[in-house]
Amino acid sequence: MIRIAVAEDDSKCAKQLCGYIRDYEKESGYSFSVETFTDGDQLVEGYRAQFDIILMDVQMPLMDGMEAAAEIRKVDHEVVIIFITNMAQYAIRGYEVDALDYVLKPVSYFAFSQRLGRALQRIRNREKTYFAVPVKGGVVKMAASDLFYVESQGHQIIYHARTGIRVSSGTIQEMQEKLEPQGFFRCNKGYLVNLKYVDAVRDGCAVVNGESLLISRAKRNSFLEALTDYIGEVSL
Repeated sequence: MIRIAVAEDDSKCAKQLCGYIRDYEKESGYSFSVETFTDGDQLVEGYRAQFDIILMDVQMPLMDGMEAAAEIRKVDHEVVIIFITNMAQYAIRGYEVDALDYVLKPVSYFAFSQRLGRALQRIRNREKTYFAVPVKGGVVKMAASDLFYVESQGHQIIYHARTGIRVSSGTIQEMQEKLEPQGFFRCNKGYLVNLKYVDAVRDGCAVVNGESLLISRAKRNSFLEALTDYIGEVSL
């Protein structure tokens, strides 16, 4: 079951979007639960990361869509946000809150179905793959999607993750073989980076979760190509 929130103050547009969702449900075989909100503040109040996709009108009277999305991103980095707007310039601002896309009003079913398909693809791409990390006294289960990057120091592997830092034995080559299919790329001999968390490439470094990790000269072009391909895949 895919959980969708529709935040739209225009009741006619909200009804149309809900109808489109049901039409797509019949065509695709997906199952959706839909909850509607008439303003951004109504969606944000008590928000607890309960949705997979949010369809958000940009212009709402009490709290606009951009402000609501910024508040949601403070507690939910995974939900897919698609803006509904009559002004294309909001598309650029949408990157500030990691919006997947936008749909221009009046909304056509064709444009809507394309964006919803992209949203579902992103959800499929982020499904968690777990692997075992050997630690003193046993193993720890870790999700590849929670890893920012893996660092090699001598005979130790350091896992930098949302849940903290773990140190284990092993080689970065072994981790590369495990994690490359999950969207990781080795930017130099010491770092294996999760492309999902690359915020920028600047001054010869990949900026990952606020840290600058050196990209070797030999890896620079291939790293940029891999990052471009990854961004293209999650946007399909």
